[in-house]
Parts: sequence; structure tokens; C-alpha cells
Amino acid sequence: MEAPSFKAIDETSLLDPTRSSHAPRILLLYGSVRQRSFSRLATQEAARILEAFGAETRIYNPSGMPLPDDADVSHPKVQELRDLVQWSEGMVWCSPERHGAMTGIIKAQIDWIPLTLGSVRPTQGKTLAVMQVSGGSQSFNAVNQLRVLGRWMRLITIPNQSSVAKAFTEFDENDRMKPSSYYDRIVDVMEELVKFTLLTRDCADYLVDRYSERKESAEELSKRVNLKSI
Repeated sequence: MEAPSFKAIDETSLLDPTRSSHAPRILLLYGSVRQRSFSRLATQEAARILEAFGAETRIYNPSGMPLPDDADVSHPKVQELRDLVQWSEGMVWCSPERHGAMTGIIKAQIDWIPLTLGSVRPTQGKTLAVMQVSGGSQSFNAVNQLRVLGRWMRLITIPNQSSVAKAFTEFDENDRMKPSSYYDRIVDVMEELVKFTLLTRDCADYLVDRYSERKESAEELSKRVNLKSI
């Protein structure tokens, strides 16, 4: 281990950071553009619950979003998504299960979110809740895949999750979710998401500050300084 890259744990930064007073900012993504999309309906229900817990929510509509790498990043739908990710302090990803997996629509949204924007990692240290809806029996394929993506994007993915089986039976004629254990689980997940967001948002930068990256940055700085002295 190399000094000064190796640092002792700063308990003040971790346990007693300056606390934000604004409502937690949660971005919600869903994985279907069907006219009656059950992932969208579940997402809207999750947003209502989050707002009841005091969060501010925004839902991204993926309709019209180009395929990854099939348009420039200046495309309005891409810029809208990236701006929302930067605005957010936590996210909800909800996908239908299609062919035993998440949909290409939810994956495309995640693929348009870069690991870096300049020197900023737009997802690192933010919280994430994962959900899925299924047309048949209950499954966890999509949420398991979303968890892998969340880890790759360096998000703090909360332990709880939601999987709604036979989703077409769970919403009424007004597109509101019926009372059920599935609804109760979504309440549980959103409650947990708000709690984790409040706990981590003000120390997120410190939580994801890594020795290896500090060391690499120090080495890069040394190379630049030595290059200038030649």
C-alpha cells in the first residue's frame, strides 16, 4: 500500500456529513413502449408511493429513444435521459420479462447512460431498486440481470426487489394496481429505497472513493509532471 493514496477511514465524512434538506430525487425507468405497458403502470405506481414517502420523482419515457450507437449523444432523447440521471440521487429500473430476460428497451436505456461524463461518473454511488413484471408465473430473471447491471454501473442496489406475476391481472380498468401482496412488496421496496437514499446521498462520494483509483490518479499526475520537466 502506498501513501498518500492509502487513507484511514474518515468517520466524520461517513457518519456525519453535511445533510441535504431537499427531497430525495428518484428517476424511474421502465422497459416497454406498449400502449398498455404493465412495467410502465408498475413504475407509475412506484412513483406515487415514493412521493408519499416524500421523494421527488421523474419518469423517463423511452419512446423515440434511438438504439445505442445508432445516433449521436446530442439526440434529444439521449440528452433527456442523461440529464435526468445526473439530476437523480436514486433510480428505479422496472422491466417486463421477455424470453426469460429483461427487455432490449430497458437495456438500451442503461446502455445510453455512460460510465463517465467528463470526470463525473453519473451513476456511481446512487441508489437503485429493481422491479419486474411477468405475463406468467413469478420469476426473478429480469431483476437478477438488472442487479448485475446496477453493480456494473456502480450503483448501490438495495436488498429488496419486486416481481409481479401475471401482471395483466393486477391492474384495474383505471390502470391502478389492485391491493395485493405484490402491491405491498412494491411499497416495501420504495420505502427501503428512500431510506437508503437518505442514508447515502450525502456521503456517496466518500463511499465510492477508492484506493486503487487514488493511486492511479497519483501515478497519472506524476507522469504529467515528469513529462513537463523533460
